[in-house]
Amino acid sequence: MSHDERLSVQQVDEAAYKPMYQMEKYIHSGVLDEGLLGIVKIRASQINGCAFCLDMHAREARSAGIDQRKLDVLAGWREAPDLYTERERAALALTESVTLIGQDGVPDDVWRTASSTFDDQELVTALMAISAINVWNRLAIATRQSLPDA
Repeated sequence: MSHDERLSVQQVDEAAYKPMYQMEKYIHSGVLDEGLLGIVKIRASQINGCAFCLDMHAREARSAGIDQRKLDVLAGWREAPDLYTERERAALALTESVTLIGQDGVPDDVWRTASSTFDDQELVTALMAISAINVWNRLAIATRQSLPDA
């Protein structure tokens, strides 16, 4: 089976990415730290199976100071609660629920934990970050976006 890139959205219509870039600018405005955003993006990308985004965001997370051990264990974060902060655990649970929203929605306990851990502005930013990475994952997977050279 060939895994050639099917389409470059950016080459066909660069303007198509403009709203996404604006959303990313909003997400990275400083309300949530880059490390937290990194693990959110990685966890959603793990669930969605997006190699392009996993590669990109793992590099970004390491640059933001996230410990390699946290990245190595991220898919099993619930089994290593002492490795992740309360904010990270709340963000990861919310990320999983929103990413898999068709299964159970966002359960009340996940929402309660997230809303008691983050203020309203942080919660809005977290939801936008989770939504954005899910869009990026879908675009990259649908088009078979190629990994950049190492």
